[in-house]
Amino acid sequence: METGIKNTKIVKVEYNMTAASMGSGLLPVFATPYLIAMIEATCKDSVQPLLPEGCGTVGTKVEVEHLAPSVVGMDVRFESELVEVDHRRLVFEVAAYDEAGQVAKGRHERFIIDNEKFMAKADGRKNR
Repeated sequence: METGIKNTKIVKVEYNMTAASMGSGLLPVFATPYLIAMIEATCKDSVQPLLPEGCGTVGTKVEVEHLAPSVVGMDVRFESELVEVDHRRLVFEVAAYDEAGQVAKGRHERFIIDNEKFMAKADGRKNR
């Protein structure tokens, strides 16, 4: 895997994506938890087609500034670029924009995993 891989996703803000609906705030504006989920999905989708069969990625770190509110009905565009590859560790620069300008920026870290081994380890945690 090499740096420079980019991806873009666009979502129209709906009420179920708002802080008021998700319980992360009181106002009907695009919720930070949903913003982070979209950032993770944008990064994941950018590299998934390049991974061997049976492998995936998991998010391990998110550093995001949510700079401005987006209201219901606005389109939010998410952009990611893979900027660092360290063995299985992938680091992305991320940003989000609505019609009025930039709404978020930051970095996101993911690790490449073998899905079966990862789930076996995860399932083992419930038996502790």
